[in-house]
Amino acid sequence: MPETSANADTERRDALADRLFRDTIAMQEMLHIYVGDRLGLYTALAGAESMSPQELADQAGIAERYAREWLEQQAVAGILDVMEDDGDRRRYRLPPGADEVLCEPESLYYMAPFAPLVVSLAQALPQVVEAFRSGGGVPYEAYPGVADAIARGNRPMFVNQLAAEWIPALPDIEARLRGTDPPARVADLGCGTGWSTLALAQAYPDARVDGIDLDEGSIETARGRAERSGLAERVTFACRDAADPGLSGRYDLVTLFETLHDMSRPVEVLRAVRGMLAPGGTVLVGDEKVAETFTAPGDDVERFQYGWSALHCLAASMVDPESAATGTVIRPETVRRYAHEAGFSNVTILPVEHDLWRFYRLDP
Repeated sequence: MPETSANADTERRDALADRLFRDTIAMQEMLHIYVGDRLGLYTALAGAESMSPQELADQAGIAERYAREWLEQQAVAGILDVMEDDGDRRRYRLPPGADEVLCEPESLYYMAPFAPLVVSLAQALPQVVEAFRSGGGVPYEAYPGVADAIARGNRPMFVNQLAAEWIPALPDIEARLRGTDPPARVADLGCGTGWSTLALAQAYPDARVDGIDLDEGSIETARGRAERSGLAERVTFACRDAADPGLSGRYDLVTLFETLHDMSRPVEVLRAVRGMLAPGGTVLVGDEKVAETFTAPGDDVERFQYGWSALHCLAASMVDPESAATGTVIRPETVRRYAHEAGFSNVTILPVEHDLWRFYRLDP
């Protein structure tokens, strides 16, 4: 082997070993963020100028010794600031701006939900390993807390961007949503716990919005949110199939946010969605923004989406033996193919700038 090639192999080996060590640190720190999020430690810190371990323990209802160790770890990781350092009488604070990342559920910088998502993946890993062997799937219920974590992670986008940036990319549909003769109707398919549905209703007060999902627990949560928000008269949530004949021809807009890639039979669903449209209606799909073609190594977004795919999205969809097995990495050509097979005549990628999602308009 040429010396230059041997040197390159050695450098690559060393870089990989170093990377895995750093990845282990990152994983450990994410688990500590999970603890802080789950126990309300960041929220407690955000409400004070600084706190001692005993004060945090008293505020959050945890043991002082664990509070001290967690605070020290967070400071060593650079997440918290040490305000006073007098041996055992240290005080800590959440730095300015960190509250948005860790505590503010409607901030676009809110990242705390990624911690429970990672933990959920880890809890399902034994079943994922078995699915790799058998070729089967892993039921959604095997991922505890994942629905809530996904809802928390997507909420800021729905609150801040859905009506301000995404719907305006459909000017004819936005005008229809603002009309009153008769009021427009929207179906939010795969609505989860309802944040997207409620955001649509709040932005377009004359429209009627129906949230539809197959998960009964998510629908119950969504109904409670509609009641508390005062929108229950214009918003309904139902556990229904898109192919329900009662939904046929009713809607000016059907939305599917980060759900198409999870569907085991996406063409069948899109065919049913096409049947849900009223004359002049359209479909808005928001799904993962990945590269148009496979490239290795990939950028951070590609790595992030592949990180989810085999461990969750692909595995959950393959519970159905007839699954299309799309996976998280749903490229534009795949969306176009599914839409055309479902009978849509036109698929347009919308000019919406977004870090993680790409938006498609599907017209019959």
